[in-house]
Amino acid sequence: MTTAIRSFSFGGGVQSMSALVLAAERRIDFPLFVFSNVGDDSENPGTLRYVEEYAKPYAAEHGIELVEVHRVMQRTGESRTLMQDLTRPGSKSLKIPVRMSNGAPGTRSCTATYKIEQVGRELKRRGATPENPATIGIGISVDEIHRANNRITEPHERIVYPLLDLGLRRTDCARVIRDAGLPVPPKSSCFFCPFHRPETWHDQRRNEPELFEKSCQLEEHLNQVRDELGKDHVYLTRFGKPLREAIPDGVDLLPMFDEADGLCDSGWCMT
Repeated sequence: MTTAIRSFSFGGGVQSMSALVLAAERRIDFPLFVFSNVGDDSENPGTLRYVEEYAKPYAAEHGIELVEVHRVMQRTGESRTLMQDLTRPGSKSLKIPVRMSNGAPGTRSCTATYKIEQVGRELKRRGATPENPATIGIGISVDEIHRANNRITEPHERIVYPLLDLGLRRTDCARVIRDAGLPVPPKSSCFFCPFHRPETWHDQRRNEPELFEKSCQLEEHLNQVRDELGKDHVYLTRFGKPLREAIPDGVDLLPMFDEADGLCDSGWCMT
């Protein structure tokens, strides 16, 4: 019987980077880290820079395999990013959890399609089977324990939460990274994710105006398509108005956020 694969779903954020350090220090047993890149036009640019400048060199230096995968269309062999999926002509589905007119998030398939499925394909390619499933570590810390669900996404996978086993909080994860002599990475996610908290949007408008403009243009494109379909508008915030109006320029005081803001329930993206 072949040795079962032990892998970690690497998002490029604080928790999964701390797991990489812990693996390098042999405090957890994960020789393989899989980074599913949603797209260079979709991921937080700060995350992509961190992965290239710090995570990949650190992994290589410590004998950890950090592999990057992308969504590849099985029929054509072409790579496709989430942004391309959202904006391609004829696309009518909304794969991201846009906010409906009442502020509630809609259904989404982005995490399953661009994270879970791509990691699963890589593990199956490496030999994971239902009879010999791969172990996948997810970077959920104690302060986000409500996001852990122990759900088995595929028969060839077994999900574990090593940071919970170690009792680590997000602040502990940041300390692990700093103690290794590395800078703490920014929060990982797509830059246009509707789960952003208002202050995240505000920071983007103030510090990364070009990125904020791209987010606004995406929201406008989605609503142009919905106009053509005769459907109600959707938004990237819960405030029921266009992003440009919901996050005004030069205003520091923002409405209080509720617990739904910033809550991605799986742990595959924002870690």
